[in-house]
Amino acid sequence: MMWVLLPTNTYKHKWLPKLKSRFSSNYFGKQGVMMLIFTFPPLLVAVLSCVYLHLAAKLKPTAKKSDDEEKETRVLATWRKPMLVKGPLGIVTGIELAFLVMFVVLLFWSLFTYFSSSFKSIDATDPAFLGGLKKQLKLDLGGLWLGLVGNICLTLLFFPVARGSAVLQFFGLTSEGSIKYHIWLGHAVMTFFTAHGICYIVYWALMGQMSQTLKWSRSEISNVAGEISLLAGLGLWATTFPRIRRKMFELFFYTHYLYIVFVVFFVFHVGFTYACYMLPGFYLFLVDRYLRFLQSRRHVRLLSARILPAAGQTLELSFSKSPGLKYSPTSVLFLNVPGISKLQWHPFTVTSNSSLETDELSVVIKGEGKWTKKLYEMVSSSAAADHHFDVSVEGPYGPASTDFLRHETLVMISGGSGIAPFISIIRDLIFTSSHLQLKTPRLILISSFKTTADLAMLHLLLPITAASSAATANLRLTIEAYITREKQAAATSPFHNNNVRTKWFKPSPTHAPISPILGPTASWLWLAAVVSSSFLAFLVIIGILTGYYIYPEGKKHGEAGFPMALTAFLYMLVLCACVAAASSGAFLWNKRKSGRDQTIQIRNVEGATPTAGGSPAGGGAVYEMTEELESLPLRTIEEATNLHYGVRPNLRKLLVEYCTEGGSTGVMVSGPAGLRHEAAAICSSGLADDSLQFESISFSW
Repeated sequence: MMWVLLPTNTYKHKWLPKLKSRFSSNYFGKQGVMMLIFTFPPLLVAVLSCVYLHLAAKLKPTAKKSDDEEKETRVLATWRKPMLVKGPLGIVTGIELAFLVMFVVLLFWSLFTYFSSSFKSIDATDPAFLGGLKKQLKLDLGGLWLGLVGNICLTLLFFPVARGSAVLQFFGLTSEGSIKYHIWLGHAVMTFFTAHGICYIVYWALMGQMSQTLKWSRSEISNVAGEISLLAGLGLWATTFPRIRRKMFELFFYTHYLYIVFVVFFVFHVGFTYACYMLPGFYLFLVDRYLRFLQSRRHVRLLSARILPAAGQTLELSFSKSPGLKYSPTSVLFLNVPGISKLQWHPFTVTSNSSLETDELSVVIKGEGKWTKKLYEMVSSSAAADHHFDVSVEGPYGPASTDFLRHETLVMISGGSGIAPFISIIRDLIFTSSHLQLKTPRLILISSFKTTADLAMLHLLLPITAASSAATANLRLTIEAYITREKQAAATSPFHNNNVRTKWFKPSPTHAPISPILGPTASWLWLAAVVSSSFLAFLVIIGILTGYYIYPEGKKHGEAGFPMALTAFLYMLVLCACVAAASSGAFLWNKRKSGRDQTIQIRNVEGATPTAGGSPAGGGAVYEMTEELESLPLRTIEEATNLHYGVRPNLRKLLVEYCTEGGSTGVMVSGPAGLRHEAAAICSSGLADDSLQFESISFSW
């Protein structure tokens, strides 16, 4: 009787016919049918999302919204209000809470259905037939069901981290805002998989079959592969908890590469066919990851840096970009500096506006960790401008569209370096006001700083160009700046005692402007072509491989069949090859088309670049113009700023005051968790009915 109770495989062949449990036919169904059932619909949605986003970009609505559309917007805004503010989940909106509850119900319903149906069948079976091993069999099946429910979570795990995926933007999500979903799903996956592994280890110990831990089956479930996958997942999981992640970020970053081991051995464990549950999300992630790899292979041209030593070692780096690269406010750019680390990538908010500054892209970086402080030292050193500065980028990534004009008042609340996303919003509204001649909302910027020296961050709010400086006259901007660690103002204006330096960098012929990965005009259609063509090629090749090699070779070995691990390896190899071929083809085609324009742009920029000493190559005009123009936005900022010393902003009082002015009031918060939680609690308290519409901007939750 002992051999009958071997886990999973024996249950499939011996217990399933006898107990007549309710199994999904897909779990033991034919390979081809199952592969199409679980991969085709999600990938079709991804392709259609690309087409939708392409058409939406071409057919942007310019007319004023109808009454029905306004009503729909207000209803949606109500659902986006924070429902949960504090706790392990952080800030959760009504829509997120609704989907979270439905997903948790799905998981518990699945567990209940699996457990109840199989346990009832076991209880109804003759005890003599089971040989007194009823509890052991229940433990065996319980471990199986926990693994199956864990796979439901794994199915969605990779969707939120596919940064350039059309699926996220189709549903109005951003990669930055979706990180918390990845975290939630990751905790759920590892909880179920850990319980799954513990159940089987206990089962094998009770049955005296610990040798099963070393079993690698030729044609069935591989226990060793599952254990390796679980250990890799546990190593990754251990470093994701907030305290460890914040104190040892590098450890967290490097252990996250264990996801490769986790996924590969998971496929070896269950076989490629059953892994199709999670294939669509991982497939889109794989396409996105390879395209990002292609983009990061070439170093980009760093034009200049504005250095603010007083404001906590803050930099604004300006890169050359192609005019065809368009992005939305609050977009994020990932930077890699090989001189610091060849593996580390760090996200920073893009502060420039792609329409206002057509040839430049800027990010703000504050020295708050080892990597950023090292970058500040390298950029601010006297020898930096005499050498080529190698930087690679991925992105930018941001929302498909923004609609700040729907608000009468836009309140932006920041703490420290959290002001960076609002720089891009302000510059976007400058362009909207000056070039599109549209009415913009009243802007209220509430910023907290530790010292007066940190006010230098306000120098970055407005771009240094004559046209944009003149356009700020139509901008209704009020800045409430709170200096929390100083009791009184200095004798001189803090805006006049600045030590802002602009440093220009030596150009390199191998450096290129930042450009769209798949071209400026039809990038979404190219992405749809990459996803669809690579998947079709994958299906054709594995069909040929299976029909002419795997199946004939399997027949030669009789019941043993073709090794399941080798089948999984060949399928994964073909999958990666198809993704690489389709992505590389699309990338190189667009690179060849845009190469000529980039060459012309590089030559034009090189002719206008100052030398390391500050004197322009052409005789001094460029550098002097920059110094003169920098005072223009500075005067505008000084006139718009109200300084408050020794106090923190009373957000409740301020928000209630602004929302009573009438119309919709958008509230955007970027900064420490406490600041975001406070603002979210006020917006969800009902003090201002539905007029306060909250949005949090943060990678942490």
